Amino acid sequence: MEFLADLFEWFSDPINWSGTEGIPARLWEHIQYSLIATFIGALIALPLALVLGHTGRGGLLAINLTNTGRAIPSLGIIILVYIAAGLNLLPVYAALVALAIPPIVTNTYVGIRSVDRGVRESAEGMGLTGFQVLKDVEIPVAMPLIMAGIRTSAVQVVATATLAAYIGFGGLGRFLIDGLATFDLAQMTGGAVLVAVLSLAVEVAFGALQNALVSEGVTPRKRTATIRAKLGSTTA
Repeated sequence: MEFLADLFEWFSDPINWSGTEGIPARLWEHIQYSLIATFIGALIALPLALVLGHTGRGGLLAINLTNTGRAIPSLGIIILVYIAAGLNLLPVYAALVALAIPPIVTNTYVGIRSVDRGVRESAEGMGLTGFQVLKDVEIPVAMPLIMAGIRTSAVQVVATATLAAYIGFGGLGRFLIDGLATFDLAQMTGGAVLVAVLSLAVEVAFGALQNALVSEGVTPRKRTATIRAKLGSTTA
């Protein structure tokens, strides 16, 4: 009970909600790190996975290579890049981007390859170019899996962005590192709670975005059938 009282006192202390080291400022830093890393990861992973999924060449090799990012500890990447590039945010972003890429590549590739071959052939028979088939047929069908990959990446990045504090930068990880240094259990736990809440918020936000981009109740199979019917009616 004493621990819970200390935790409540930490959250209710006005000092922790103001200034450059307060919760709002640290939260905004954490969101910035996470959004930038996820965006860069998607910028790299999506075009690669879309092309490989569309052509069906080299996809498994790309998935295996990108998944090595999961095998290498994020802290290890930070330390290696820090040694090479010095004290800046590059090591943090390198680790977070490496973490963000694999789920997007895997889900996007699998989603594109899962599109019914008959639908592809129908679209090509109508004279659609490869890019049009990808844009108008394959991406809409694969969108649920694509968004699931992006959502997974975003949540993982948010949870791992706490490592920015390990090399002296901000974010919610500051409360964990500083709390550990001063043996302040309430501060450490408060930081962990904030990271968990932010991760849940990101999960909900990207889930809402996915629902907005994918019609409710429309499964990939139903979407494929719908596109097949449209192609058939157009041909007729």
